[in-house]
Amino acid sequence: MVKLCSTCNKERAALRRPKTSCFYQALEDEVHRTIVSSRLFTRGERVAVAASGGKDSTVLAHMLTLLNARHDYGLDLFLLSIDEGISGYRDDSLETVKRNEATYGIPLKVLSYEELYGWSMDAIVRQIGTKNNCTFCGVFRRQALDRGAALMKADKIATGHNADDVAETVLLNILRGDVPRLAAQRLTHETAWVEGSPWQSTHTLICSHAPPLPT
Repeated sequence: MVKLCSTCNKERAALRRPKTSCFYQALEDEVHRTIVSSRLFTRGERVAVAASGGKDSTVLAHMLTLLNARHDYGLDLFLLSIDEGISGYRDDSLETVKRNEATYGIPLKVLSYEELYGWSMDAIVRQIGTKNNCTFCGVFRRQALDRGAALMKADKIATGHNADDVAETVLLNILRGDVPRLAAQRLTHETAWVEGSPWQSTHTLICSHAPPLPT
């Protein structure tokens, strides 16, 4: 017997990830269940939504804005974007972030390396050259988000990632032997029966590392 989608009761169930018109509802329900079951937020918290202008952070902003209103989480959301100061690199994505501010109706704060550190990424490249500059920028950007969130008196930072990002982070921590970071990562998953298989299929939903914000 074919199992039907529990949302519309018409389409065939697609438990691995619905690609029917029910996809959006399934994803929204999945994220909401994860937020509630893992107690990711507390009513009244101020949450900085890291915004780069890319697809991951845009989906995150959409999802948190939608679910915060739908389920009355009581969160004070705002977009936090970092301008690294790389000529011709961040201009277009910052315009996207500004459009997201208008679309989702939540305030935006843009902070630059110049404001936070006193120099831009272009200035760093002039000093160190082009080799390994992405490593420097990645470290500085993560610290910039922490500093920016602290300046804006945020309680938590929400960052959007895809499965490749999560796998890369875990693999790098394993290769470096960074046990504390591996131990700090929290895995949240759901398990669902897949039609035609005697085994259960586990889908990772959220893998988060949340260090305390600097004070």
